[in-house]
Amino acid sequence: MTADDQHFLDVLAGISKDIRRFTGDIADATDRHFESVASSIRETLSTTTWLPASARPSPPARVTPRAPAGLLERVQDWVSHNRAITAAIIAFVGTGAVVMYQQKKSYTRKRRARRASNGARREVIVIAGPPNSPITKSLSLDLERRGFIVYVVVNSPEEEEIVQKESRVDIRPLLLDIVDPLNAQYTIERFNNTLLSPHHAFPGASAHNLNLAGLVLVPDLIYPSGPVETISPEYWSDALNAKVLNTVAITQAFLPVVCQFKARILLLTPNVVSSLRPPFHGVESTVVGALEGFASSLSGELSTIGIDLSHIKLGTFDCSGVGNKQYLQSLRDRQADAWPAGARALYADNYVTQQRIASSRGLFTESGSTAKGSSLRELHNAVFDALTRKRPPKVWRVGRGSVAYDIVGNWMPSGLVRWMLGIRPGGRVQAAAVEPQLLDSVQAWEKVEASG
Repeated sequence: MTADDQHFLDVLAGISKDIRRFTGDIADATDRHFESVASSIRETLSTTTWLPASARPSPPARVTPRAPAGLLERVQDWVSHNRAITAAIIAFVGTGAVVMYQQKKSYTRKRRARRASNGARREVIVIAGPPNSPITKSLSLDLERRGFIVYVVVNSPEEEEIVQKESRVDIRPLLLDIVDPLNAQYTIERFNNTLLSPHHAFPGASAHNLNLAGLVLVPDLIYPSGPVETISPEYWSDALNAKVLNTVAITQAFLPVVCQFKARILLLTPNVVSSLRPPFHGVESTVVGALEGFASSLSGELSTIGIDLSHIKLGTFDCSGVGNKQYLQSLRDRQADAWPAGARALYADNYVTQQRIASSRGLFTESGSTAKGSSLRELHNAVFDALTRKRPPKVWRVGRGSVAYDIVGNWMPSGLVRWMLGIRPGGRVQAAAVEPQLLDSVQAWEKVEASG
């Protein structure tokens, strides 16, 4: 077959397609015309009077124009065509509504300590924390209001006087000298005997015994900040002794009583700085990391004997109701002007920038922040639930930023976190001014060892 023959066949095929399409259009138009004529004849015959009623054809059905769909019809039509999106929206809204309802119900429900059969108070809570701390003071007042007998651990007559100034019968100081092991053991034994001795709420009332419900550990929440080289060994020693070793020693002292009464242990630590791990906060990151490791290990040990330990990680709170407004991160920082000249040249710009940005977000500073912390009621409810819930979670996150900054610190690169806090590489290096003072550091550590 030649090329001309093939071309001729292609032309014929195209003509046949055109003819088929043309004849199809003519047939469709003819059908529509005959249908229109038939409808007209049927309508005319159905209205004539000279035909018998039995012979008259039924009138053709009239097509009425459809009214425009309303809002409900349009919504139903959209839902029928977007079932996957509709299911996702319903799931999201439903889950959010359930969570909000549960939070509102949990926030508003009454929380009261159990009482003895004669109506007297019997549940005892021990709070180990600085008596002048807003958190310690707020927790002691709230737990006493809910029906607990609260003992606040103190280690000096001055702290004992602070607790007594509250003028609450059921908020009592418990003088415990951890430095003297024999005295501490005697105090714990006397406290245990107080719990086991019969008590009478009023003359003639039936006797009842007290029950230790929990030990709440609130380490000091004030940390120094600044470059590592500007924080003296005395600061490091004081921080580790007061916040880590003191917490461990108090826990060891109360463990026999806790095990005897199957009480709960709660450890409260700040979470924002320890999650972000920003520069110039080495003391807090070190201390909180040590406390988290201690809590994790102790929780595993106590779980083998059926005792729960809950670690409550704190965000920021508005403590204006129990004192000056302050936040639970590094408070009372030393000014950069007090640093050595070399450290000031290297770190001052980044330190001041970070403090300014963090202050605007209410992260590290005591006052001057435009960000408002959470209500202390959230902390009160969390502590009560951790003490009384049948199966409390191992870790609680309470307060503004406790969850968000934990996610940021765990999932975002540390370099990006530093960049968000205004940290930029480079510094004004002055070689003569930044030589390490090794002799001064060694002498300082020798002084710490001698004092210990």
